[in-house]
Amino acid sequence: MANIIRRLVIGTDMRWTLIRAAGFALVCFVVFGYILKPIRLEGESMEPNYTHGSFTVVNRLAYRSKVPQRGDVVAVRLRDSGRSIFYLKRVVGLPGEAIGFEDGQLMVDRVSQTEAYLIFESNWTREPVVCGPEEFFVVGDNRSMPIEQHTLGRTYQSRIVGKVIF
Repeated sequence: MANIIRRLVIGTDMRWTLIRAAGFALVCFVVFGYILKPIRLEGESMEPNYTHGSFTVVNRLAYRSKVPQRGDVVAVRLRDSGRSIFYLKRVVGLPGEAIGFEDGQLMVDRVSQTEAYLIFESNWTREPVVCGPEEFFVVGDNRSMPIEQHTLGRTYQSRIVGKVIF
């Protein structure tokens, strides 16, 4: 019995088992260090679509050859933080657009937008701000929270780490 367990765990040749384990460790290091970023969510700003305490994965290569689009959920690097802290937000404004809110309705260049991903009602009102050439406007999905409790606004594309996969 011990022989069977040893063979299942180590294999028939210890040297090849170590080579496979080192290869697997290298692949994990590359994938989770440079391609995919697992993130644990804290806070309620993206509920109910993304809930507090859950985990999600960000594709760090998603915007290497293209720019974020309206409706994308992205991870945004926290400003001036030495730690790996990210906001999970939805892109609602693109470079050059004026973004505001009127009675809970998202306004892009003073035109009301339909946001099918929203569940909760909102009463937000905020004067439009214009995104610069490299800026995107991001906001959470839980618009039932008071606007003062949200971290929202313009962010540079360089701070967008990647696109949420799930």
